[in-house]
Amino acid sequence: MVEKIKAYRFERLDETLSQLNSEDCAIIAGGTDVMVLHKSRRGVPPKIPKPIVFINHLSELKQVYQHHKDLHIGACCTYSELLENPLIPFALKNAINTIAAPAIRNRGTLGGNICNASPAGDMLPLLYVYNAKLLLRSVNGDRMVAISDFIQGPRRVQRFHNEIVTEIILPFVLEDSHVFFEKVGNRNADAIAKVSFAGFVRISKDRIDDIRFAFGAVGPTMVRSIDIEKKLVGKTIPLADGDIAAIVAAFDKIIRPIDDQRSTAAYRKTVALYLLRYFLSMKQYQPN
Repeated sequence: MVEKIKAYRFERLDETLSQLNSEDCAIIAGGTDVMVLHKSRRGVPPKIPKPIVFINHLSELKQVYQHHKDLHIGACCTYSELLENPLIPFALKNAINTIAAPAIRNRGTLGGNICNASPAGDMLPLLYVYNAKLLLRSVNGDRMVAISDFIQGPRRVQRFHNEIVTEIILPFVLEDSHVFFEKVGNRNADAIAKVSFAGFVRISKDRIDDIRFAFGAVGPTMVRSIDIEKKLVGKTIPLADGDIAAIVAAFDKIIRPIDDQRSTAAYRKTVALYLLRYFLSMKQYQPN
């Protein structure tokens, strides 16, 4: 006998929030992670232990706009929609093009990628170096949280059962900032990352005013150290070999990947540090 699943699909966000406030539900945006997480053997429907509420169609969650120069991205924008939007930075589009295949990019959402909180989440390193903030809404109102505080571990996020992530907010980035992203997998796309890396640097007259790094798939969450980043502020470009070696050595102490079915810890660490060294050795950086 096929087990019945209770599901909701409201036309408005306030109706959806009201239901979430009265009943603990599993939220489905694109469903590309939820369906895999609860999959059963072939031919058998997935077993999702809670009622389902669909949010991917809600227009309130699909807006992209600028406000006070910050970029607001609706949590239910699909990757394909973001690729077509002229407000989305080139670096984000570059990362989106490495995600799965077009069919998945037509379903998967940026909000879903964040809430899944996978250590290998494709978009997460970039969102960390952009200092992204998340807007969460419930019947009690809105609250803002930094992405680095929201993601607490593999599939663990700081979200109450009655809340929905409504927007991802990228703070204003000055034009003289540069962003780098690289993902290493078995293929250029349609593969889960073995290692991913994002770098951000803002330079003024060859002097580093701001620099940030984030590594994916080499720890329970993204690896970032503001204390290490501060050591490069004020340095001039190109960096001296000694400065590069010191930063690489510092991250060598805090990057602790694991062996799994996709790669080995030794390979991950070697590649992560290589990508960092490559970024620090650049004499020119791509525009943001």
